[in-house]
Amino acid sequence: MASVVPLKDKKLLEVKLGELPSWILMRDFSPSGIVGAFRRGYYRHYNKDINVKKGSIAGLTVVLACYVVFNYTFSYKELKHER
Repeated sequence: MASVVPLKDKKLLEVKLGELPSWILMRDFSPSGIVGAFRRGYYRHYNKDINVKKGSIAGLTVVLACYVVFNYTFSYKELKHER
C-alpha cells in the first residue's frame, strides 16, 4: 500500500503536469525562501561534486562548463555581428 505524499512535500520531478501550477503557488517566494533554495542547491552541488572522498574530473568539468557558458553569453552580440 503506497503512502500518499502531500503536494507541498513533492519534488519537482515527482509532480504531475496537472499539479504543476498549484505546486508552484505553494513554493516560498519570500527573500528568505529564495535564499534558502539557493543555499540548498549550493550544498547539494558541493556535497555531490566537490566534497568527495575520491575526487574525479567531474567537479572541474562543471566549473569549466559554467565558465564557458558565462563567457559565451557576454560575447554573444560580438559573435553574432561577425557573420
